[in-house]
Amino acid sequence: MSETITPAVRRVDGVEAPTAGRWRIDPGHAEVSFIGRHLLFTKVRGRFRSLDGYVDIAPDPVDSVVEVTIDMASVESGATARDDHLRSADLFDVGRYPTATFRGRPLSWSGRNGSLGGELTIKGVTRPVELNVTALGVVTDPWGGERAIFSASGTIDRDDWGVSWNMPLAGGGVLVSRDIHLEIDLETVRDR
Repeated sequence: MSETITPAVRRVDGVEAPTAGRWRIDPGHAEVSFIGRHLLFTKVRGRFRSLDGYVDIAPDPVDSVVEVTIDMASVESGATARDDHLRSADLFDVGRYPTATFRGRPLSWSGRNGSLGGELTIKGVTRPVELNVTALGVVTDPWGGERAIFSASGTIDRDDWGVSWNMPLAGGGVLVSRDIHLEIDLETVRDR
């Protein structure tokens, strides 16, 4: 008897979308990055190299669930001293809080775009976050794996999670911005 294979895509709101089911994050092709301001003007970028999780896509996209765990020690920003400071008790305190987590659900969805609301936990503090999400497409990789690709972005106030270290500037303002822009790119692989 032959096994019935469900197609990896379906039509939702007139566009191709990943079929319902669990799609695991491929850590080698996923990134959570952040952008803050230094000295009020300069953009400083960083990213987390290690994350894990899944997207459970429901028949109705607004019933889907996303869960992500981030290894906070995997932070890299292009400067060893800054990375060590990010890992320290001043900021992420990875000795006490080695991971951050996000669990969310779509607030709205239309075609390829939606708004994802959820709870982000950093340093043991859980706060609501809203992200703008785009489902970029579904492809089959050269080895037969079916991949759904997503991007998301949003802005958070790092003080809300107790990531508050800063220094005042002589002319006013602070060394590091409170507002941090998040950019997330995920390749997910369909579970069989």
